[in-house]
Order: sequence, then structure tokens, then C-alpha cells
Amino acid sequence: MPFMSRHSKWSKVKQFKGAIDAKRSASFTRLSREVTLAAKEGGGGDPAMNARLRVAIDRAKKASMPKDSIERAIARGMGGGSEVQLESLTYECYAPGGTALIVECVTDNRNRTANDVKHLLSKNGATLASVGSVTYLFDRTGEVHIPGGLPADRREETELALIDAGADDIADEGSDVVIRCAPSDLASVADAATKLELPVDSVEMGWVPKTSVETDEANGTALEAPIDALEELDDVQHISTNAA
Repeated sequence: MPFMSRHSKWSKVKQFKGAIDAKRSASFTRLSREVTLAAKEGGGGDPAMNARLRVAIDRAKKASMPKDSIERAIARGMGGGSEVQLESLTYECYAPGGTALIVECVTDNRNRTANDVKHLLSKNGATLASVGSVTYLFDRTGEVHIPGGLPADRREETELALIDAGADDIADEGSDVVIRCAPSDLASVADAATKLELPVDSVEMGWVPKTSVETDEANGTALEAPIDALEELDDVQHISTNAA
């Protein structure tokens, strides 16, 4: 049976992750790209068969995105429509205090995004790294986020059902729970969470640091600068760090 942590070993990075998540824009541009990416990489354009898409659509609807915009975003993810197609890009970065960042983007203009990311990194004390020089410090995982945590009155049976679906780690992070699994099990874990009537907030791929880098207050503050700057770009979908 996989180890289920009440206090995740990744909890030391939650202050940075929380800051990153809090700054994530709810703009229609970003939400549209989230829907497109979910349709493209999550298993098809039918939300009934694609948990990642189902959650992305729900987030878009809560932000009052028009129905036709959501439908266009799904079509784009499936390779249809006349609009410019989007692609996913991953940038590896060295950041203040010996920390590392992985910046995941979705863009319709690779050159623009590369230039923007490189400029903001250099302007804020970070540098672009070569391919593979940072990602080896992390494990690629599937992540299902549950705000408010698991129901206390049926926590054990809920955990067992999630384990059966493929969960490797169920971690309390503040008041929320993050369920982690192998990327290949993300759809089944997300579907299980839905069937268990858990309030799924997001279904996505993540990067979990194998070890964390301790940072003092000065380096922590310095690290916020490139993160804040990058989060202003609509092309940026997710930022991961190994800072603690």
C-alpha cells in the first residue's frame, strides 16, 4: 500500500506554492488555454470521459466565460477550428539562493514566449537553464487538488478508494489535500475523486522536488521577484520550485 502522509514531505514548499497559486490569474485567456490543454492532453474533448477537461470547464464557467468561448477552446485542443494552435513549452531556470524553477507555458507564439520568459528571468535575478539541468531534481506527477480536505467522517474509506484508483500520496497541505499519482493514473484518480463527490478544484500535471533547498528570508524574498514577474504573463500556466 502506498504511504499516505498526513503531513506531506513537500509541505516546506507550500508557502511558495501558495504564493504562486494565489497569483494565478483567472483571466479568460489563461482559462481558455487551460481548457484547450485539458482537451489536448487529458484524453479527448468529452468532459464525461475526461476529468481534467471537466474540471477546467467548471473553472471557466465559474469565471463567467461564455459558452462559445469554451467550445472554441475545446475544438482548438482537438485540433479543429481556424484559430492558431497552441503548444506547451517548459523552461528550466536557476533562481536565487540555489533554487530551481520549472515554468510551464501554453502559447500561440513560441518566440514571443521564450523572449518574454528570458527577459523577466534576467531582470529578476534568475537565469534560463539548459534542457535537463533542472527537471532531474523533480519527479513528474499527476495532481488532484481538493480544497477543504477529505471528509473527516469517511476519510479512511475515501483514502482506500483513491489508493485503489492509483493514488501514491494523499497529503494535507494547509486546509487542502493534494492527491499525487503516476501521470498515467491521473485520469482514474480524478474520476475516483469525482465519484466520491470530492470538491475537485484542479486536475493537472505537476513537478514535485526530490529534495528541497532551504532558503532564508532574504533568498525567499528574492525568489518571489521572478515568480511574481512570470505570473503576470498569460502564457505561464504553472510554476514549480524546490525552495523550502
